[in-house]
Amino acid sequence: MYSFPISRKRPNFISRLRRKQRKQKYLKMGKAKRYWLLKTEPSEWSWSDQDANGGISKWDGVKNKQAQKNLKSMASGDLCFFYHSGTKSRCVVVGVVEVVREWYADDDDGEGVVDVKAVGEMRRFVDLKEMKGDKGIKDFVLFRQPRLSVVPVEDDVWKKICELGDGFCGDGKEDRESSDES
Repeated sequence: MYSFPISRKRPNFISRLRRKQRKQKYLKMGKAKRYWLLKTEPSEWSWSDQDANGGISKWDGVKNKQAQKNLKSMASGDLCFFYHSGTKSRCVVVGVVEVVREWYADDDDGEGVVDVKAVGEMRRFVDLKEMKGDKGIKDFVLFRQPRLSVVPVEDDVWKKICELGDGFCGDGKEDRESSDES
């Protein structure tokens, strides 16, 4: 039996292949969409920066290994809360973005990035204090790992935060309300 010589590129190829197979498995199981929270300092990258130029940008600058692992787990079509971090008085969920290009290595710094597109602004910003005060989301990963810049969000937590913020522009809620009025 012939074995391939050990190469640094081969394990990366295999891990990419396995990641792709897992994503296809989730698609078949109907678990295509996952939810995330992306943190940014408003002085570094604000919601208005994200919303400009068609709303598409690469999400870069993620150095933490766990956060990079979370970026790699993202699939095209996943939704993410856009979260302004900083001083406690400014920590708020301000909008929702969608992953439009899965993880790839950035040419500039060699770190992995994803491309995201602005979907809509929250109808009402949801601050950290309000989220921590809600018993329904007390186990949110953001509370256990507050320094992590890319955080997975469970379905029930996603729904609760959307409820606290009265949804977001582009969620189809305004379409339902206008059809109810007619």
